[in-house]
Amino acid sequence: MMLGFVPQAVFFDLDGTLADTAEDLAAPVNAMRAERGLEPLPLAQLRPYASMGARGLILRGLGVEREAPEFEALRLDFLQRYEQAMCVRTRLFEGMAQVLEALDTAGMRWGVVSNKVERYVRPIMESLGVLERSAAAVGGDTTAFAKPHPQPLLHAARIASVDPRRCVYIGDDLRDVEAGRAAGMATVAAAYGFCGDASPPHTWGADALIERPIELISVLALNAG
Repeated sequence: MMLGFVPQAVFFDLDGTLADTAEDLAAPVNAMRAERGLEPLPLAQLRPYASMGARGLILRGLGVEREAPEFEALRLDFLQRYEQAMCVRTRLFEGMAQVLEALDTAGMRWGVVSNKVERYVRPIMESLGVLERSAAAVGGDTTAFAKPHPQPLLHAARIASVDPRRCVYIGDDLRDVEAGRAAGMATVAAAYGFCGDASPPHTWGADALIERPIELISVLALNAG
């Protein structure tokens, strides 16, 4: 499936779309479980909650909801542990390096728009070797709003000096598609990502759906080299 136009820029969600961060996100939860005498949970059980960040992982790993009085202390504990070891096993998804190379070869700008705070986004992108190549590295606190609000995506388009209506946003969560649509961008649902368990990616209303990152080569009409 092709989008029917040549984008000026392509923006990626970070967790579960550009990079597989699940192991580094799961590690703090299992460490917190161990301190409480609980067995570690398999990565497969925590992975769908990774796109929800600390909130989802604490809910799945410790059974504590955001409204609970003890949640904030657990969240801060989680984030401190994560920040100390967030680039241990995080890596680009298979095929993503080729996609980024194809974008670079085509002279097409690309960047990241994540709900992670920016102070996490930049070190992770740097560890992956993609920060200096990108046109934008936007976090959930870069603007006054986080996704699904369109402002982070519109901010990324301004940084990259591109028309948002000529851009594509790729993500593994419904809010990514909602944010992209609200920003006037074409959207691609990354079904290979974390995706959660609320609704399957084919129901999100994205302009395209991919099962593997390498499929972006054809969706974006890039030259695979």
